[in-house]
Amino acid sequence: MKSLIDNARSFSAQVAERHEEFRELAAGQAPEVLFITCSDSRVIPSLITGARPGELFELRTAGNIVPRYDEDRPCGETATIEYALRVLGIRDIIVCGHSHCGAVGALVHGTDLSTLPAVRGWLDYGVSGLPSDNGLAHAVRHHAAAQLDTLREYPAVQERLAEGTLSLHAWYYEVDTGSISTHRAELDGEFRPL
Repeated sequence: MKSLIDNARSFSAQVAERHEEFRELAAGQAPEVLFITCSDSRVIPSLITGARPGELFELRTAGNIVPRYDEDRPCGETATIEYALRVLGIRDIIVCGHSHCGAVGALVHGTDLSTLPAVRGWLDYGVSGLPSDNGLAHAVRHHAAAQLDTLREYPAVQERLAEGTLSLHAWYYEVDTGSISTHRAELDGEFRPL
């Protein structure tokens, strides 16, 4: 914790050196991409993409799960997606799964989560019946692509897709190599190097 505090204290000095850049950020945000990924601390969207402050609107959830749209039971994830599309005018949504994902691993292996009732409840939003015969990486890819189907149920997503002003993408990030592959629907849903 001490190193985080030390860095937080020195951050204001860095901002002072880059005053103009941060002053522009204070005027508002205009990201073009909503990056939905896992809460896993090893997945750092700005590091993976090289994005600068203000370029990515991020949504991080356990297992990069997108919950089903339910107007009667709104949640933070739904609100984030709706805001990104209707207020910020996001043009692309990336759902990024990753290697060594504990959440998808729990779904695939049927891990006993009785001592983690909130986690168990959250994972119920995930994809049931994930394929396990080709390993965890295959299941994570399948899961990330399935989140695109869930996104397509959101009214704001449907509107923007109909207008042709939104594109959806599923990525797979390998923590140990840094490689990224992307879902190619036109190739029978295969993931190919980005």
